[in-house]
This record gives sequence, C-alpha cells and structure tokens, in this order.
Amino acid sequence: MRKYGNSYSGRVFSDKNSNSHSGRVFGDRHWKIPFFVSLLVSITLFTATIFGLYSSSYGRDQVQLDMVSFARPAESDGYFVESDFQSFQSNGFAKNEPPRFAYLISGTKGDSHRMMRTLQAVYHPRNQYILHMDLEAPPRERMNLTMSVKNDPTFRKVENVRVMAQSNLVTYKGPTMFACTLQAISILLKESSKWDWFINLSASDYPLMTQDDLLHVFSNLSRNLNFMENMLLHGWKLNQRAKPIIIDPGLYLSKKSDLATTSQRRSLPTAFTLYTGSAWVVLTRSFVEYCIMGWDNFPRTLLMYYTNFVSSPEGYFHTVICNTEEFRSTAIGHDLHYIAWDTPPKQHPISLTVKDFNKMVNSSAPFARKFRKDDPVLDKIDKELLGRTNRFAPGAWCNGSSADGADPCSVIGDDSVFRPGPGANRLHELMNKLLSEDFRSKQCSTKK
Repeated sequence: MRKYGNSYSGRVFSDKNSNSHSGRVFGDRHWKIPFFVSLLVSITLFTATIFGLYSSSYGRDQVQLDMVSFARPAESDGYFVESDFQSFQSNGFAKNEPPRFAYLISGTKGDSHRMMRTLQAVYHPRNQYILHMDLEAPPRERMNLTMSVKNDPTFRKVENVRVMAQSNLVTYKGPTMFACTLQAISILLKESSKWDWFINLSASDYPLMTQDDLLHVFSNLSRNLNFMENMLLHGWKLNQRAKPIIIDPGLYLSKKSDLATTSQRRSLPTAFTLYTGSAWVVLTRSFVEYCIMGWDNFPRTLLMYYTNFVSSPEGYFHTVICNTEEFRSTAIGHDLHYIAWDTPPKQHPISLTVKDFNKMVNSSAPFARKFRKDDPVLDKIDKELLGRTNRFAPGAWCNGSSADGADPCSVIGDDSVFRPGPGANRLHELMNKLLSEDFRSKQCSTKK
C-alpha cells in the first residue's frame, strides 16, 4: 500500500508541476484546465453510476440464482424423489439407455470350476464382472481361473470380465468378507462408469432366469432401488452378535483360522440402530458410492464398528442404509434369492436339489443358493430355465447361427436389445409385490 501511495503521490506531484508551468505560459486561461478536468470527472462518475445500477441489478439476480440452485438439494426430499417409487409399470422410470449390472463372483479352494459356470450362466456383454478367489485357494488354481478368463474369446473381445489380482484371506462371518466386497466395488467403480446395480454372488449361487429377463425387468424400474433384507436386530441375535467383541484373524494372519472371541463384552450402540439381513444384495451405484466415498463419516464409522462384529456381512449395508435418511426410502426388503433353511434354521442353508426345483421357480427370484458342485439340478436349470446348451445362457445379443451345434453367442449383436422369456414374467410379478405400498411401508422398521 505504501508503494502504491508513493507512486500515486508522485503522479500528482508531477501534474502539479505541469500545471504550474502551464499557468506561467497561459495565465489568462488558468480556469479552463480545472473546468475540463471537472467535466471529465463528472462524466466518468455519471457513467459509472449508470453501469453500476445495471451491474447491481444483474448481481442481485445472479446471487438469487446461485442461492436457488445451491438450496435445491436441501429443499427436495433428499437425493431421491419419492415419486420414483410408484408401482411397477411397463413404461416405468427407465433412462434412455437400458441398465447394466456389475457382478462380484467369489469363491475359495476348489471353486474355480463353479465360479466359471456361474459366470457363464449370468454373462451378458452389457454387464461388468469381477471374480475373486480367496487366498485359501492354491496359486495354481487361481492362475487357472485367470487364464480361463484371459483365453475366452468373448471375454477378450468385450473386456468386461476381470479376476482380482490381489487374493484376500476371507473368514466366514468375519469383516474380511465384506471388506473384500468393498474392494471389488471400488475396482468396479474405478474401471467402469457404466453400471447401475451391484450384485454379489458366490460360487454356490446360480441364476433362475436369463440376463435378458433380468435386464428387461430392471429397465422398467427406478434406478434408486436397493434390494436387501432389512430387519431390526433384536432378541438373541442382538446379544450374540452385537455384544461380543471378535477379532478376525484374516486381518493379520496369512492362513485361515476361525474368529477369535475376547472375554470382554460391549454395550449396545445408541448413536445408530442395528439391522440385519442376508449377505446377498442388489445395490445401486449411488448407494455403494456413498459407502466407499461417503460424504459424511457414517459409513466409515460403521466400517470400524463392524470390524469386531459377529456376522458383519449380514449387517453392514443394512445398518448403513436404514440409518441414512437419504437412502432409507430406497430399501426393498428382499435379496432376490431363493434360499431354503431347516426348521429351526441351522448355521448354513439347505443345499438345493432337483426336489426343490418347483419351489425355486415359484419363488420368482432371479437367483438361488446354495448348490453343490455339478449337482444335477443345475443341468435342469440350464435346460428348462436358461435354455443354455453352450457356454452362455442365450439372449438377443447372441447373433450367430446355431446350425450344426454352433454357438450362437460366438457372434455378438446389439447388447441393448433383450428377448425376455417366462423368467421376466415371474420377476415382474415379484416386483409388483415388492414395490407395493403395503410391503414398502415395512422397510427399515424399528418395530420388533
């Protein structure tokens, strides 16, 4: 400021010297210079005032516009609009482009063949796929899985199937299981921006309808719907899961072992309500982005809390969504799986066989679990539900000839065209039930 002032003063001093000199030469006209200077200043001030009024008016409008645009998210009902969840309709809420799924298929020692079979049964060129074989599997088996994907001509051409290079040690019922899921989601988010729902499957899962059926039905759904069981955690489960403090050895050991339980117990949380449900989910991209890159600290807080929680994969996503106002209304309490249990239920579900076939079909669910390796019921599903005679379950994208036993899916057609079958009709009926006002009013309930 001092430098600027000195410079300015110097200019004024110079002007004074100049005016003094002019006064000596033109003494009889000394009033003209001040007059013209005053006139020039007046014109400048008048012009500035006019433009200032205009600019001020424009500025007010601009501020008001910015305030409206900035306030709009707060004035709307969260990130999602309630009208998105009307009943299922054929014209629906689909975007111009049909949806895409991102699949995680996970397995362990001895599962490479089953993982490939499940992958081929749910394959569609629109989707993204990532496979994870945990660290318990020997390196040779993990390498064989990688080479099977790499050498497949369709996967090589479309480039939408990946095998996770990092194999994680996964402990059943421990946090390493959903930590691996979050890592897979992160990779899928990084590698592709063109998917709408995340689906996790294991090697013991299998589809009950084609991807054309699934994509057709989801084309007519709001892309804000998250499918996961969500029940208030209470009773004996609350005491056996929330109060014990467990340690997952997979977090620090290189060989798999059971969960370690400490002698101490902790009190129940009061900052949030605990929910539970199936570990198998169909989640929107926006919700999993929130879990990975949450703009508040809640997802990370729960991530730390569930690190020492029994059966954390059956509670993390459920507790996040039901305690977050922005996403609570998007939860649909169904995992889109058919799963059979003993009565009373045991630790693991019943392994499905041919005798369960009709129950699976009548459930209208797009997936079922769990299946033994190469159980005959899988061949029945391939033949009667998927129409699968070659590598992939056929769809409208399969543009080749099937003459002489040729694989029609060896030629890839338009992947945005679907040829829905009976599976789409079954799923349509299920969605009508799940999106009914009566069913949705019970989601994320705090009633026991």
